[in-house]
Amino acid sequence: MKLKNVFLVIAISVATSLLSIWGYGKWMSSHAVTIQNDGKIPVNYAGFFDKNTPAGIPDFTDAATSATPAVVHIKTKIKGKTVSSRSRSPFGDMFGDDDPFFQFFGGPRSYSTPDQQASGSGVIMTKDGYIITNNHVVNGASEINVTLSNRKSYKATIIGTDPNTDLAVIKIDADNLPFMLMGNSDDVKLGQWVMAVGYPLNLDVTVTAGIISAKARSIGINKSDRAIESFIQTDAAVNPGNSGGALINTTGELIGINSAIASPTGSYAGYSYAIPVNIVKKAVNDLIKFGAVQRAYIGINYIPDNASDEQKKAMGVKEGPGIYVTGVATDGAAKAAGVQKGDFITKLNDVSVHSGSELQEQIARYKPGDKINLTYVRSGKENTISLTLKNKSGNYEVVKNNASSAFDALGGTLVNVDKETAKKNDISGGVQVQKIGSGLLKNTRIQEGFIITSVDGQDVNSVDDLKNVLGNSSGTIRLEGIYPGYDGTYGYPLTLGGSDNDDYESNP
Repeated sequence: MKLKNVFLVIAISVATSLLSIWGYGKWMSSHAVTIQNDGKIPVNYAGFFDKNTPAGIPDFTDAATSATPAVVHIKTKIKGKTVSSRSRSPFGDMFGDDDPFFQFFGGPRSYSTPDQQASGSGVIMTKDGYIITNNHVVNGASEINVTLSNRKSYKATIIGTDPNTDLAVIKIDADNLPFMLMGNSDDVKLGQWVMAVGYPLNLDVTVTAGIISAKARSIGINKSDRAIESFIQTDAAVNPGNSGGALINTTGELIGINSAIASPTGSYAGYSYAIPVNIVKKAVNDLIKFGAVQRAYIGINYIPDNASDEQKKAMGVKEGPGIYVTGVATDGAAKAAGVQKGDFITKLNDVSVHSGSELQEQIARYKPGDKINLTYVRSGKENTISLTLKNKSGNYEVVKNNASSAFDALGGTLVNVDKETAKKNDISGGVQVQKIGSGLLKNTRIQEGFIITSVDGQDVNSVDDLKNVLGNSSGTIRLEGIYPGYDGTYGYPLTLGGSDNDDYESNP
């Protein structure tokens, strides 16, 4: 009986299965599905990639191999300062120079701060040892050492610096060096892959990759009086020590010199900034040839890129295409060519410009005496004119080496302090103002006899020291020093390039 029941259950199950299969076949015959490829759109399976060829990710291995030998590690030494406290004994007037209480109550005391060490990166530009780096990497350095990727080290000398672009050229005594090929920063596009090469955080040569996230970016980091900021912005990781290093494209060509990072902590936090190579080319060639960048000017004023709506309203800036001209220099190229206040500059040599940083980047490629075509809009009508660029003095002359010109601009007679005077006044050295002439010193309260011992915190022990410091400075600086026989240290602000009066391009 039990066996009959088992057979019955099996028979019912088989019958049910056959019935289900027959029913499904009938349903499919009346609901046919056709997959059609008409040849117009390729059909591919989603989500399948050959693991050996990742899609969308560039291969930087060849670029890194060719670029890293041309990037160097720069280490600098900055001499510590001697700080003097020149208080006088309360019995000085009674006993004079022989006061027995002089030392006890506080004769001249001094202490020295330790030497400082700093580091950065650089890019070899020629096989005979010319190297590009940032001005802030070598500024104030008393000693510069360069280490190549093969571990060989060399002493370096400064050929020239330009605070306005934050660029410098140094040189080592070597031959047959690997050097970087320069690209064209005009070809850089948003979203393009790039690689940063340098020596961050005192590590060995390091490469990081990212994309171009912005162009012609002004961030206000350069405090020079006529700063040029038109950075390439990227998200490639850049940290302290990367300054002066290379930003390259996927073929290994130099497209920028890494210079700054946006960070609340001082370390990488998302964005880094590089000086476009087309600005670099002009600046470094001028530094090598003339010792100073031959910077050209149109001769206009314009509102800074970061100006607020309130500031624009106060200056009477109107909305319109291009860059609004708020004024023109009386002896500038723009005025001579007919540019007026209220015009909108839209193009320079057929290159569109929409901001002050874009205009700066274009002008920075030219030198005084070069002719350009300038397009502007006035009363809704577009005009194109030809003009000849001038230097900041309103002429076409070659600008002398920064150090020499800045020192000469002081005016008067300045000499090294003799050893006896230095010892008597408890200083290691300095530059004494023997006579004040008609230069910049006349615009300060400095009196004859003043001994300059530092500029902006950098020690000055000789005339050569003063020239070097001035050559690496711009804008308003502070001269500090002493008057022999008088207590205390005195400081005087002094503005370099005193003839500059905002007659030319305004800088953000």
